[in-house]
This record gives sequence, C-alpha cells and structure tokens, in this order.
Amino acid sequence: MKEDIYILGIESSCDETAAAVVKNGREVLSNVIASQVPVHRKFGGVVPEIASRQHIQAVLPVIRQALDEAKVAQKELTAVAVTYGPGLVGALLVGLSAAKALAFALDRPLIGVNHLEGHVFANFLAEPELEPPFLALVVSGGHTSLLKVTDYNAFSLLGETRDDAAGEAFDKVARYLGLPYPGGPEIEKLAQKGDPSALAFPIARLASPYDFSFSGLKSAVINYVHSQVQAGRPVVKADVAASFQKTIIAALVNKTIAAARAEGLTQIALAGGVAANKMLQKTLSEAAAAAGARLIHPAPILCTDNAVMIASRGYYLYKAGIRSPLSLNAAPALGLGG
Repeated sequence: MKEDIYILGIESSCDETAAAVVKNGREVLSNVIASQVPVHRKFGGVVPEIASRQHIQAVLPVIRQALDEAKVAQKELTAVAVTYGPGLVGALLVGLSAAKALAFALDRPLIGVNHLEGHVFANFLAEPELEPPFLALVVSGGHTSLLKVTDYNAFSLLGETRDDAAGEAFDKVARYLGLPYPGGPEIEKLAQKGDPSALAFPIARLASPYDFSFSGLKSAVINYVHSQVQAGRPVVKADVAASFQKTIIAALVNKTIAAARAEGLTQIALAGGVAANKMLQKTLSEAAAAAGARLIHPAPILCTDNAVMIASRGYYLYKAGIRSPLSLNAAPALGLGG
C-alpha cells in the first residue's frame, strides 16, 4: 500500500501570510490565509516594511491553524514547502525562516518553491484530471507570462511582459481613477457599468509574438483622463474602466490562443491573481473553445496568493527527489523556471 504524502506549504511573498496542508499533491486538507489588504488599503498599495512585520506576527498562528484544521500532527508531515521567490525580500524571509526552523526541528526535507510555478500548479487542484503538456498564462500584479508546461518539472518560457504586468496596469489605472486598493477587482466591478466600446485604447505591437507590454496602454488611459479634465469635459469612469479592461484582455487572449495553436496544445491553464477576473475567464474560454482547446482555471481563493499551490508544487518536487538546503535564501527577482 502506497504511503500518503503530507506537504505543509507556507507562502509569504507579498501581503498574504498563508499555510496549507495538501495530501498527495491534489487533496486539500486545509487552506489558511491571513490577508493584509485592510492594513495596506489606506496607503493605496503594499508597504514592504509593514508587510514584513505583519508576516512576523501571523506566520506561526497561521501554520498552527493549518495543521489543526488538517488534523495532521507535525510528526506526520512528509516535507515542508515554502515560497523563496519572487516577491518582497523581507516578506519572503519571514516564511522561509519559519519553514527552515520547522524542517530542521522535525528532520523533514525543505523544499523551496518558485511562487510563479506555484500559481500554475493551483490548476491541478482545480482540475483533478489535468496532466501536462499544457499552456499556462500567468497573470498577476508582478508578472505576465506564457509558459509551456511539458512535464511536472519541465517548463519553457514562451513570452513575458517587457514592462508593466497586467495586474500592475490594473492597479495603476484604478489608483488614477480614485478607486481603492486592490485595484483589479474594483476596475472589474466598475467596468460592468460601462461601455467597453466607448473608447479605443492602443496596445503595443512587439516583434516577439508572445511578449506583452502594458505600460503604453496604462499611459494612454491616464493621458485620456488628464486631457478630459484639463478641457473641462466629463470623464465617464465606468466607460474608461470597461474600455481599458477590454483592451488588456484582448491582448492576453490573442497571444495565448496564438501560442496554443503554434505549440499544438489543447489545454490552457490560467493562473495568478488576475485569473480571478470573470471577463478574462469568459473571453479566454470562448476563444479557447473556438480554437479546439479548453480552459482550466482555479477557484478565486486559489487565484490569489495562497499556500495550497505552494504545497502542491512542493509535492511534485518532492516526488522528483528535489530538495533544498537549509542555507536556501530568498530570491526576490526569481523568474519562471528558476
């Protein structure tokens, strides 16, 4: 009889302190998240030093709660998986230090996990039958990337953003429109009241077919609003939000479908915080179906930062015999496949 594998995942790359226990890579036994959104909202974004202090206060209670809810004793854990990058260096170090201490005390393997790969692996929890190969679109506040997943531990980067990530553009436009942090969900909510065809915003054309650029789009939106205000003309914020969202989604969908066709892939996985955007899900799902492919995406709770995805990714690294030394350090600029 095969022995069950219990992985404790720990995530602290930005403003969520999270811990989870996952059994055999795909069965979620607990998922605990301590969000800092209310703390950072008054600043209009994440303040790194405050985030680090909040993680220090929350990390041990969150780990304890995750183990309690999973009904798994520390000694039953097979390994401890933790995000070591990319992210805010101070925030990463809190989770990493806790994971190292626990792994050392329990004499269990430490498994460092790339946060971006973790987002991709959230799809294995959403779709139990999902197997490589597939195409992954990772869309978050810090990253926008197209990734070909050829095996559980084999990835190739097809394209990425040259400047602002999609989520970053959402947040910056939201801030300029006077919407609260986090901006992405606020843009999506406001866009439902607007006309997506009201305004024509440009999107950058790049020589590389699968790379993205959203800085120009962000600037175009800001310049439009500024010129309207300077001229004393009204700004219909709902129309701005709807037109901006339509443009950014079109860029994401068009490049993703082109990559899927070129690579001959019929499965597309959506990952990252922006993956929770319902219009993106709908538009990409319809485009995938028209191209003879299907879209998989996690539930909203697994789109944003969480430790379930870290534990799941850690499981497949563990199965492959991949371990991390206790000297593992934070890698704030870690890329996909790193």
